[in-house]
Amino acid sequence: MEDPNHKGNVAELAIATEAARLGLSVLKPLTEHERYDLVLGMPGRLLRVQCKWGTRAGDVISVRLATCRRGGDGYVRTRYSADEVDAIGVYCEQLRECYLIPIEKVAEQSTMRLRLAPARNGQRAALHFADQYRLGAVAQLEERRHGMAEVRGSSPLSSTPKQVDPAPTSEEVGAHEFRNHFGLYMERAARGSEILIRRHGRAYACLGPPNLNPAPTAADD
Repeated sequence: MEDPNHKGNVAELAIATEAARLGLSVLKPLTEHERYDLVLGMPGRLLRVQCKWGTRAGDVISVRLATCRRGGDGYVRTRYSADEVDAIGVYCEQLRECYLIPIEKVAEQSTMRLRLAPARNGQRAALHFADQYRLGAVAQLEERRHGMAEVRGSSPLSSTPKQVDPAPTSEEVGAHEFRNHFGLYMERAARGSEILIRRHGRAYACLGPPNLNPAPTAADD
């Protein structure tokens, strides 16, 4: 299967099928030349998704993100930005697995690599592990977040300012796990959770939501 268009079609259909199996809404743009292929209805929001084919080589799934098109001055190479799409959907035929990566993780990049196992050299920072982005896992996380927001009586996503839960939840995480998935824990903190980071078993740092009503300081007097 070497035809890029054929691979793209297969990836798009696979991601749409898996999303539907998970109970998500799947929408298709009616107009052409959009930068996204599908719109997935996650709990509480819609995501514009560009679908890509992922190729496995050993413990790594490689995804090509840059696109080329013929322009007036030759070929134009473009990358995806957060203004164009909300997430990159990836289908790996060898594993029959679908993944969903937030655009913030890969914006303006030409390629992305999802790791199926830790690197042999022990590197952990700046790596993307495939299990974290499986479509099913992402959908379950979004559902839990949406359910927590409804119980807390949060305002809709489009309303401002955002309200912080007065009684946030707490969780603990090891320093390596926190470093590898910083974005995930930062989002949880922004939603009201307090993240205690442990290093070598000892409390090392704490991440939490911003204080919307800080106590007055001497400079405020």
